[in-house]
Amino acid sequence: MSDAATGGAQAGAHPAQLSVAIVGPTHPFKGGVAAHTTALAHELAEAGHDVTLVSWSHLYPSLLYPGEQAVPGGSPDVEPFPRTLRVLSWARPDTWVRTGRRLRDVDVIVVVHVIPAVVPAHLALLRAAGVGRTSSSGRGPRTVVICHNVLPHEAHPADRPLMRSFLERVDAVVVHSDEQARMAAALGAARVKELDLPPHLPGGDPEPRPERAAGDTDVRLLALGIVREYKGVDLLVDAMREVPGVRLTVAGELWGEAGRRVRELAADPRLEGRVEVHPGYVPADRIPALMARHDVFTLTYRSATASQNALMARHHGLPVLASAVGTFPSQVRDGVDGVLVPPSDRDALVGALRRLTEPGEADRLRAAVRAPDLSGPWAHYVGGIEALAAPPAEDGDEPPPLPLSPVGRAKALVAGIRARRGPVVEIGPTDLPERVRATDLLALDADAVDAVEIARALGLPRPGEPVAAWSALGALAAIIRIRDDGHRSSVIVDESGTGSPLGRWARAVGFAPVELELTGPRAAVEVLDVDTASLDVITRLHPGGCTATDVDHAVGQASWALRSGGLLVLTVPIGDDDPDFAVRPAGVRGILARADDLGLTLVGDVDGDVLDRMRHARLVAAGGDAPAYAVLRLTFRRR
Repeated sequence: MSDAATGGAQAGAHPAQLSVAIVGPTHPFKGGVAAHTTALAHELAEAGHDVTLVSWSHLYPSLLYPGEQAVPGGSPDVEPFPRTLRVLSWARPDTWVRTGRRLRDVDVIVVVHVIPAVVPAHLALLRAAGVGRTSSSGRGPRTVVICHNVLPHEAHPADRPLMRSFLERVDAVVVHSDEQARMAAALGAARVKELDLPPHLPGGDPEPRPERAAGDTDVRLLALGIVREYKGVDLLVDAMREVPGVRLTVAGELWGEAGRRVRELAADPRLEGRVEVHPGYVPADRIPALMARHDVFTLTYRSATASQNALMARHHGLPVLASAVGTFPSQVRDGVDGVLVPPSDRDALVGALRRLTEPGEADRLRAAVRAPDLSGPWAHYVGGIEALAAPPAEDGDEPPPLPLSPVGRAKALVAGIRARRGPVVEIGPTDLPERVRATDLLALDADAVDAVEIARALGLPRPGEPVAAWSALGALAAIIRIRDDGHRSSVIVDESGTGSPLGRWARAVGFAPVELELTGPRAAVEVLDVDTASLDVITRLHPGGCTATDVDHAVGQASWALRSGGLLVLTVPIGDDDPDFAVRPAGVRGILARADDLGLTLVGDVDGDVLDRMRHARLVAAGGDAPAYAVLRLTFRRR
């Protein structure tokens, strides 16, 4: 094992850097959990941490996983992480203990949990690493468990006591839905954080849709992945018997009774020629072509926790037919880019299929599908892991001292006194709608008005002018999703001025921002004389946002003032009329390149999207003649 994995944070490393050991499946094991584990290792390393991925040579006994465990042909679903050690074996308890001993000096062990049967191995590894009931007392590494399923979909009586013994002995637990958070807390987890499952999509970029044969009007449905009881593929095939004009492709391994049931239903004479079953694992490189040949992606689950399959469908431009379970209701806009039905409701499913066969309906839904943000959710996720990797603040602790000048400390003290009265508004990451993005383009008045309505619905005080509200809402969402440790302790310098509601909103939810009104060419971080790498967040938002002449300076100042993982959120006007004020659309790429050179990574993918959205806005505004006023909100994360 490398020195980094056994010697803790290296001498001279940035104080925010962590030595992290991730224990979980990766290539050549297949499936979403292995892909997520591998992607997490890449993202934590990209954020500046010293990461080792500790994986398995032999993971599950065949009794628990009847399918093939390895990716057929050896082609990885996600690019393998270079520092990967495959040293654990299900059948070799000595590997659990030996590996744990080699992890005693890392800062944090992140354990990826899937099924209770592996709990004994995880507990033995953690004990050998020196982890007691918790490690908050300073004994051994801190422990964070990522629970993809707190309990299995098909639970066994022994699962609950096993999970309780596990969750009671770790420092923090990450889950991906409200239901899973409640379940983890009920099983003894002391600290539970719900984070949206970030995309780790196999298969690469979408492919063009092939031309359809003349007269072919059937709606083509796709069910992709392992066929298991809880996934409800049999419910879909059964409902299809009542609805002509619908075809289905089932592509994936067929497990047990659920697989047999699907085969039997597909043989019904009423479905002759309308259901194709392609048993076996679908390699990642086949997914884009398979998606391109279909009209609607189906997720008719009986039950679910969190899944990235709806995001994968959106990535390939497909609307989704899904049950209203797990995270699907937040990922599918019913009647806009998909259809939601109650779980296990045959009549509702029949009705949804009939709706999809109406002329033009599938095309209408597909036209409204929005490509998912593939980078922003990872910034949120990594920020959550980082917050859990630090010991929780003790009750009664004062906020950490700010590294500011006397004037800055006075301002922070006043804000801190206000904040200690307690937050006025309780807002968590899941309370903010998905459409509020960290990086976004405002090109239509309706979007700014929508931001005002969202702020009012959340109970935020005095939204004010709509463009300022839109700018501040995205910034607040980024801070809560990425930099909040649960104690609202982030050090925020807001340079936006009194015209922005961000400062009062941040105070309302429990932060203590230092607010400054810029009156000259110097940046606030210079006025405050802050230490290098000392701030969590710097914001500079409309109407006090950046212009074309000072955006480069703001990015440069943030590159040294922000700590690792810190955020810079700024707005710039976009347009062609005044080169000293507005950034030309083509110049946005230059800003992103400059920021990347300085160690600032964009949160959310805007490059390549701005020009298309501005052209669309111009067509909508004034019949295509008048240029649309646009403001670009950029959120960067310090590596």
